Amino acid sequence: MAFVVGLTGGIASGKTTVANLFHDHFQIEIVDADIIAREVVEPGSEGLRQILSRYGDELLTHDGVLNRPRLREIIFAQPEEKQWLDALLHPLIRLRMTQQLKQVTSPYALLVIPLMVENNLQTLADHILVVDVDESTQIERTMNRDGVSENQAKSILKSQASREARLAIANDVITNHTKNQQLLYQITKLHKKYLEMCSTNR
Repeated sequence: MAFVVGLTGGIASGKTTVANLFHDHFQIEIVDADIIAREVVEPGSEGLRQILSRYGDELLTHDGVLNRPRLREIIFAQPEEKQWLDALLHPLIRLRMTQQLKQVTSPYALLVIPLMVENNLQTLADHILVVDVDESTQIERTMNRDGVSENQAKSILKSQASREARLAIANDVITNHTKNQQLLYQITKLHKKYLEMCSTNR
């Protein structure tokens, strides 16, 4: 299996932008937990079948796909339902992440897990890269991007691991506070470092 760099960061930190720069400039393959989380509840999947057997077909949209806003309402109102859902989906997501990592052909893989600290998933990676941004920037970007109020943005931040908790697990940090942050410069330096680490780990 390829050397795995785990990439994480809080909401609106720029994780996707960073991952895409690694991919577009250096052809590094990405395994993204958010994409996999959607795949494991696609129509016909075991994840969706079990969700429907618990909550019924009213959790489907007219198109036959999972009604995510409705499911979110249920698990926010009833913490025990969130525990049930996590117990169902986390093993499915972890299994598919592992399967995809085994198929990587680039020198190393980027494993993007937004809630890495919250779900204690750093053990899936050989090395951890955190995209760091100050909280005021996160709030402003979340409001602009998602059209939410300042209070909503702050409550999303509160529900995630603290900035300090993320930095505590970091082997490397990319700072992404300003609009003109030199991301590619930081990423190029890290790419060279990871290539060297790959060659010494063979």
